[in-house]
Amino acid sequence: MDIKTPLLEIKNLYVNYGAIQALEDIDIVVYEGEIVTLIGANGAGKSTTLRAISRLIPPRRGQIVYQGINITRSRPDQVVRLGIAQSPEGRRVLARQTVLDNLKLGAYTRSDKLGIKSDLEKQFIIFPRLAERRHQLAGTLSGGEQQMLAIARAVMSKPKLLLLDEPSLGLAPQIVREIFSVIRQLNESGVTILLVEQNATLALQTATRGYVLEAGKLVLSGLASELLKDERVKQAYLG
Repeated sequence: MDIKTPLLEIKNLYVNYGAIQALEDIDIVVYEGEIVTLIGANGAGKSTTLRAISRLIPPRRGQIVYQGINITRSRPDQVVRLGIAQSPEGRRVLARQTVLDNLKLGAYTRSDKLGIKSDLEKQFIIFPRLAERRHQLAGTLSGGEQQMLAIARAVMSKPKLLLLDEPSLGLAPQIVREIFSVIRQLNESGVTILLVEQNATLALQTATRGYVLEAGKLVLSGLASELLKDERVKQAYLG
């Protein structure tokens, strides 16, 4: 891991929703091969940070630099082509399309048909439940299966950086364990991950490093193992 060249660097980022300031002076660095987590209470700005990176919302100030390229004003499809994919909060699968069609749509920026076919089969190996339900409408899947589909769909774009927004939200503990096992597996296969997760303990146990957001500001950062032991983090987020 070359600490001189971050894969992603967010500098002095400000985001507003109308008159409301959602993010203020955010600085985040993600190095290739890491799992980095953003933790904080609801409304802290975690999902807003991911949406800004994906260019789904425009920053008011600051820079987002990916692989040395300033993507602050790029279109969302350009960001995907550069190698950033997001699995959004609430899954957002296309309910009236099949599992297979959802996965194919994840590869919409690609033209390598053989590669797409091979990657579809890889997703079915990683997520056997999706293989069983490949011709089923996505809206008929369970919450856990929809989360698996949302992650697999994002991976179909062959990202170097995967943004995961609340992958455990509303899921049973056994399904959460399965999802996080896959997250580690994806990371081991070479995908760098920026993780937003309500379950701070699980997020910090999984991540390399972490950032803590409060009311749109960064208040703490460090190695995930150290944040797990930090009294402020324990009292506020670890229960």
